Amino acid sequence: MRPVSDEDLTARARIRDVAMALFADQGVRATTIRGIAEAAGVSPGLVQHHFGSKEQLREACDEYVLSYVRAQVEAGVTDHNLEDPDFIESVHRTAPPFMHYLGRALVDGSPGAAAMFDELVRVTEEHLAKTDGQGVDHRARATVLTAMKLGMTVLHEHVSRALGTPMFSPDGALRVGKAQLDLIRPEFLGRELFEQARTGLEKFEERQ
Repeated sequence: MRPVSDEDLTARARIRDVAMALFADQGVRATTIRGIAEAAGVSPGLVQHHFGSKEQLREACDEYVLSYVRAQVEAGVTDHNLEDPDFIESVHRTAPPFMHYLGRALVDGSPGAAAMFDELVRVTEEHLAKTDGQGVDHRARATVLTAMKLGMTVLHEHVSRALGTPMFSPDGALRVGKAQLDLIRPEFLGRELFEQARTGLEKFEERQ
């Protein structure tokens, strides 16, 4: 077996990123290996060399997006970085292609999208269980909160039109984030997490 070169790794990442964008814009069914190859500036054979089939390429995109979401949740919630404007700025800068893909994947349906939804429900439920009292249906609350959050991602085109600015732009994301906090009781997220999120958005807004 030949060693994997840096050039191979770069080509693989470029193909994956292009596929993510095309899957998000056109859907998986309408996207072809040839179209991905043309957009990535490579041959169809190289796409198949790295990923095998379109379905395997979609699975790779799903896993890449899931890894990104997990990393951001861990950094923001678990590691308490929500009040760090550098973290907020980093998320706003890097998240758009992942969120575009996730929104389309949730509509089209894929094992990866289902895994992402379930993962976010699990993390949210664990957090709510630490902050809410006994006798509360944490599972239901976590499921509804996740659906509300991801629903914004699915409807991002309509949200952007209504706001008059792209939802995934720094200004759009800031307005949406502040509105979400205005509509959620602090006790629901936990006072500490709520205040961290509020402080982070305020510090980020000062930079704009």
